[in-house]
Order: sequence, then structure tokens, then C-alpha cells
Amino acid sequence: MAGSVKLDIEFGSFAEGWEADNKKRSASKTRDILPPQKHDLVLKKEQRRGKPVTLAGEFFLKKEEEKALLKRIKKHLGSGGTFKEGWIQIQGDKQMPLREILEGEGFRFRDKK
Repeated sequence: MAGSVKLDIEFGSFAEGWEADNKKRSASKTRDILPPQKHDLVLKKEQRRGKPVTLAGEFFLKKEEEKALLKRIKKHLGSGGTFKEGWIQIQGDKQMPLREILEGEGFRFRDKK
């Protein structure tokens, strides 16, 4: 196929008029703000376009705190990165240095099983 087409499918009920169930769930997605000690972070390493990327998350912070934390991490590591959907994405394989920085900031990590 040359191109793909996205379909907008709604699931709902006809009980008393049409109601789309899936629209309610996506709109009610809220994030509670937590202090660093209450976070239970996970570190991952992925390949993006053939290059390693280190992911840490999921964070539950205010937007200003996210920006400030990301700025400190990028400056300390000397690497680029972004904050998307509650996850920090850092360019390169930086799992151990990133973990040390975040633990120094007071964040906790889940242990690998």
C-alpha cells in the first residue's frame, strides 16, 4: 500500500441516545503531582533510528518542574533530550549517570526483577 488511512472508530451504547465510551476515557486522563520521594521510576534503553536513547519515567511533576529537571540533567550529561508524556528521553546510552543524577534529586527507582 502506498499510504495508510487512519480510521476514527467510536464504541458506545444506544441505551438512551448515542454515547461514545472511548471519548470519555481519553478526556479523563489526569496526572497527580507527586513529590520526588513518591515516584517509582523505571529506566529503559531503546533504539531510535539506529541510535541509543535512554528513557526514564514515569514522572508526575508540574510543567515548570519538568523543564527545570530536564535542563539540569542535559547540562550535567552534556547530551540532548526531551520530556514527552511523563518520560524523559536522553540521547545516548546514559542509564547509570542518569540514575545517579535522579537519585541525587531524591527520586526512587523500581528494582529489576
